[in-house]
Amino acid sequence: MTKSAIVFTQQNDGSAAGKELGEKIIEKLVDKTPNVVIVFASSVYDYAALLRTIKETCIPGILVGSSSAGEFTSNDFGTDSACAIALYSTELQFRAGIGQAITASREKVADELLNVLSPGHDYQYQYYSAMVFADALSGFTDELIELLTEKTTGKYQFFGGGAGDNANFQKTHVFYDTEAYTDAAVILEILSNKPIGVGAAHGWKPVGSRMRVTETDGMKLVSLNGRSAVELFKDHAETTGQNFNADEPISFFLHNIIGIEVAGDYKLRVPLAVLPDGSVAMASDIPNGAYVSFMATDNDCSKQAAVEAAAGAIKQLGDHKPNVALFFDCVATRLRMGKEFDFELEKVNETLQGANYAGCNTYGQVARVNGQFSGFQNCTAVVCVIPD
Repeated sequence: MTKSAIVFTQQNDGSAAGKELGEKIIEKLVDKTPNVVIVFASSVYDYAALLRTIKETCIPGILVGSSSAGEFTSNDFGTDSACAIALYSTELQFRAGIGQAITASREKVADELLNVLSPGHDYQYQYYSAMVFADALSGFTDELIELLTEKTTGKYQFFGGGAGDNANFQKTHVFYDTEAYTDAAVILEILSNKPIGVGAAHGWKPVGSRMRVTETDGMKLVSLNGRSAVELFKDHAETTGQNFNADEPISFFLHNIIGIEVAGDYKLRVPLAVLPDGSVAMASDIPNGAYVSFMATDNDCSKQAAVEAAAGAIKQLGDHKPNVALFFDCVATRLRMGKEFDFELEKVNETLQGANYAGCNTYGQVARVNGQFSGFQNCTAVVCVIPD
């Protein structure tokens, strides 16, 4: 048996919000104490107060989550709010842990996360999944996911994202028990004898000529085709008849992102700002020597991508009925779509065949599933569906 509860609050006080979430979980799970609670919360909160009160109120075995940039459930959506999913199951097994100091060593963080997972020789369960959330502003999230994939020899499917702070891009946190951490990543292992579905899709298409990344510096894109990055953005704007203002580029950047060529598709990266030296600050790193293209989309394609991600996750369940889902999409998608983002949420709701969902807008999304996207990307819809 697996029981779930989806809860939401717009209380801005951390203690009051935590109490409301915890009490709603108790009400919905009736006589069951949650094995795990996953919480996503806006940067308006005192996280310590929020997490402490959730734990005191509903006494979960595991409490994890992250700060976010837009919070939603099947019935609610807000940007100064918090939501949570609570799970009680006699069939699923959960473990959780945290790795700290991403900027110093991804290898160390990966090892710390792996230490909480099931032993490599343990094949008691058929399906091995893990949710990973990282402080994406620390950078190197793609490298971290690759290390986790290598060290687990592809045994796990990963899903999750980068913590947000309501599009301020100043400070993001991951949650483990009653503490909020920066420069860290948290993992939640989910073991099951029924398939857990993970789907991912983005809906963006390449526009114009492919380019070679000729210099990067961390999360800065310095040059493309041997020219300063900003020059290539200006050229693209002129070619496509768009306005590009280097002093206020966000509107242009939300509609013109970078796609890295990988395995017949594109791993997406969002530009954030033009720097004084002509380089462009990116939401995630881009490897030197990669081939990239400018990418374009529209609101209908974004909605369809979310539908494809949800449908792909449902399909992986086979004959099993969906119980509950987690849904993540990029804050850049929400900012670009505006009020149309509500319709994307509705489309996901329709596709999930009656299963409720909770999730948030993130700074990048994690999806490592055989036959689908691999690693860490931006502007990608990711859906995880847990069966009954």
